[in-house]
Amino acid sequence: MSVLQLENVSIRYMTGDFKDIGLKEYVMRRLKHNYHVTEFWADRDVTFSLEKGDMLGIIGTNGAGKSTLLKAISGIMEPTRGRVHREGSIAALLELASGFDGDLTVRENTYLRGAMLGYTRKFMDEMYDQIIGFAELQDFQDRPFKQLSSGMKSRLAFAIASLVQPDILILDEVLSVGDGAFRKKSENKMREIINSGATTILVSHSIEQVRDMCSKILWLDKGRQIAFSDEVGLCCDAYEEFLHTKRLPKDRADIERLAEAFADRQASEE
Repeated sequence: MSVLQLENVSIRYMTGDFKDIGLKEYVMRRLKHNYHVTEFWADRDVTFSLEKGDMLGIIGTNGAGKSTLLKAISGIMEPTRGRVHREGSIAALLELASGFDGDLTVRENTYLRGAMLGYTRKFMDEMYDQIIGFAELQDFQDRPFKQLSSGMKSRLAFAIASLVQPDILILDEVLSVGDGAFRKKSENKMREIINSGATTILVSHSIEQVRDMCSKILWLDKGRQIAFSDEVGLCCDAYEEFLHTKRLPKDRADIERLAEAFADRQASEE
């Protein structure tokens, strides 16, 4: 049975006069057919399903609809059309450094963030030293949060959020936080969670990270689903060739041709 299933998920944003004028003026313009509304579809007809223990890598250039899709999967927003079905608990690591109070100390923010994620005070007391140690912030515990660098803030957020043991885990570029050593440590932590049986979704600009960690892949372009497959290496090769040629595949045969072209180009450059 699928842990996560999306059926023809489409998400629309609307902009126009009603964003810029008052309700009364909007109603008057609408009655006179003198108003302007623009529709933008961030995602269109995305369909896939994941089983327990799957790790899905979502790839695509900026504006592909990746982050919007994650918000629909996590329940932050409802699809305009289509359906998202989830089984079990879900944890989303999105926009890591948001939700902190800059004037509170690192210690106070740790407890605050833990409370926001539903952890009890007792649990946070037990885990506090482990969190601070993982984030490598032992010397900054009583400093105001606003004095931390952006990397330090992200490390703390990751350390707190990675305590969860969800059925579905969503990661949006979070494995790129910190320096090289911390990135390796965060990858290892995520592998622990994945190996515990969590179904995981990873959005990453690192194709090598997707190749190395994911068992399935979803390729989006301008909101449209280009491919969903368990042939991760093949799709990564085709995507890298697309980045070089800007030619989108129309079907699986096209994906194979792009992958072959990528392999040939790599061989010629060696």
